[in-house]
Amino acid sequence: MFYKRKGLPEVEEIVLCKVTKIFPNSVFVDLLEFNDSGMVHISEVSPGRIRNLRDYVSIGRQIVCKVLYLDRERGHIDLSLRRVNSTQRREKLDEIKQELKAESLVKNLAKKLNKPVAQLYQQMAEKVFKEYSHLYLCFRDVVSGDVKLEKMGIEDKVAQEFTQAILDKFKPDKISIQGEIRLKTYHADGVEKIKDVLSQIEKVSPKISLSYLGAGRYKLIIEDVDYAPAEENLEEVLELIDEFNDKLSTAEFNREKND
Repeated sequence: MFYKRKGLPEVEEIVLCKVTKIFPNSVFVDLLEFNDSGMVHISEVSPGRIRNLRDYVSIGRQIVCKVLYLDRERGHIDLSLRRVNSTQRREKLDEIKQELKAESLVKNLAKKLNKPVAQLYQQMAEKVFKEYSHLYLCFRDVVSGDVKLEKMGIEDKVAQEFTQAILDKFKPDKISIQGEIRLKTYHADGVEKIKDVLSQIEKVSPKISLSYLGAGRYKLIIEDVDYAPAEENLEEVLELIDEFNDKLSTAEFNREKND
């Protein structure tokens, strides 16, 4: 991994480590995002009594730890393995996964441009890390259109090649919420009433699509890059469906369970 941060981590920060040495009462690790090493005391490896540390860690294994204490003068770092919860571990590993994905893109592009990988990475890092903590965060903004690499001072040709590669590799996966809307009405102008509510549903978002299934049944699909905005759109749809109901009309939505 090319990615390295300057200085020392902060207390309480979650860091990725690699086990280098195991002693009877402590584990020594390298902090993979920093040019530093640290120690995990046996009491911070796992709750309860530990008979053999090698039952919990092994040389070369990568572990996610929390920074407990820093001695900045001596560069001493105390870490904890047991104080990292599952959410923190998952988020850190996902962060590293995305950064490695960004580095892989740099490697592939270096080969295409016939440039040394380290040189191309440094060329990007010098510009990107002025505004971002990680390459992949910048690449996500390139995909969303919020940033142009040329405006960050990256050479035009390199920026164009990177932009195309980023759009190809970092295109976000879409999530989907699907279900069936059932509408029934005995109003004299029932057809118009149904057309009106369907039109209002489609206007909620361009990410919503409706298709007719027959006998007052309609397929609803909401696609987005994240569940949060998709769920917000669904809430608006459900409000419209609820407003359709009256003494002569009924409406319901059955959400598919495998969304």
